[in-house]
Formats: sequence, structure tokens, C-alpha cells
Amino acid sequence: MSDRGPGPSVIWLVRHGESMGNVADAHAQQSGAGRLELDVRDPDVPLSETGRGQAEALGRHLAELPEEERPTAVLSSPFARALTTARLATAGLDVRVRTDERLRERDFGAFDGMTGTGIREQFPDEAKRRDLLGKFYYRPPGGESWADVALRIRSLLATEALRHDCERLLVVAHQAVIMVFRYVLEELTEQELLAVDREQQVANASLTRYEMNAAGDLELADFNAVTHLVARDEDVTEEPDVARQS
Repeated sequence: MSDRGPGPSVIWLVRHGESMGNVADAHAQQSGAGRLELDVRDPDVPLSETGRGQAEALGRHLAELPEEERPTAVLSSPFARALTTARLATAGLDVRVRTDERLRERDFGAFDGMTGTGIREQFPDEAKRRDLLGKFYYRPPGGESWADVALRIRSLLATEALRHDCERLLVVAHQAVIMVFRYVLEELTEQELLAVDREQQVANASLTRYEMNAAGDLELADFNAVTHLVARDEDVTEEPDVARQS
């Protein structure tokens, strides 16, 4: 008999589909520009057409699962690119999409909309401080570190455990948020987390899945899976290496 506390029996972590911000970021990286060409605030950045196709492909995959394996609850970041992904991906399911601001993108503060090149040019002292502190603990001026995001995720898991006890919970969020979920759920060290981050970027509309094991612990079953995209001939997209120091 398990002595586990309340909580979901399955957690899927989904990164939003490709956004217009991802497209602008890739263009800025290729041209060596210091700033992305975007005319909307970060919470309002929409999906690209590719991103919508990715979200719809994910939705077809989820709808084709046996009923006893489909998500029974959905939580999304309130940012447009994540919320649109969540709604498209669950259009064929009888579930309500709820938003939680604790799943929002990491706040880049003064660096919002800038590339690594722009940051090094305009904030050379901060670039040096980031190199010293490392990616996990460095906080941009007015922004958040990955450690700050971890506090949000710990809070979310604690307060949502009772609401979603024994549910199959689908969470739609952002790259850094998904990586920090791994840090929290697997009790990784800073070094272990950054090693995973160096090896693999989280793809748009990818699936990361945790399942409850016999001991009552959530165990990683799949990370960054994109077979549902490949099977439906959708492009697999991901970040260029640390484009926005995220």
C-alpha cells in the first residue's frame, strides 16, 4: 500500500507551439541583431502558423489515446502562445482549460526582447555577472532567475495537488518552466539540470510525461517527445542555443 500524498497520477508537460517570438528570435540570431523585431508585449505574442499546426497535431494525438489515458484536467500559462496551444490541443477532449500565472514565461526584465549579442553589447557588466553566477541563479535586472521559477513551480504543485488528486494533468507552459519542473520533480541538482539543458532544447509542442510508480512517486516516462509531430508531418522546431539566455 502506498503512503503517497495527494497529487496527479500522470503529468504531461507541453511546451507551447512555435510562436512569432521564436521566429523573430531565429531571424535575430541569424542576422546578429541585438533585439527581436516584435511589436507586442511578451504575454501577447501569438503562435505562428507552424505553431498552430503543431498544437493541432498534438490535439489529434491526445484525442486518439484510449479514454482511460487521456488528460482529465488542463492547466496553462496565461500567455497567448501557451493558452492557444492548450485550447487547440484539447479541442477534441471534454476538459476545461484553466490558467495559472505561476506557469508564465520567465521574466527577462531589462533583457526582454534582446539577444545574447545585444545583452553583451549593452550590458557588458551584467553579462560578466551572469557568467560568474551561472544560468540557474543569475537574475536579469528586474527579471527572474531559474531559481525564482522553481519557487513558483513548488507553490503550484503544492496547491494543485488536492484539486487534481489522481487526475491525469496536462500542463502547457514554456521551455524554462518545463526544465524547472524536471529540477523539482526529480530533485535534480543545479549541475544535473544544466547538463540536461545543454544536451537538449525543449521542442515546441513536445510532450514530457511523468507517471506515478508503485511507490507513489512521479517518475519520468518520456522527455521532449515529438513523435506525434513527426507522424503528422509537422515541423519540429526548437530554440537556437540560448538565444535569449532562457
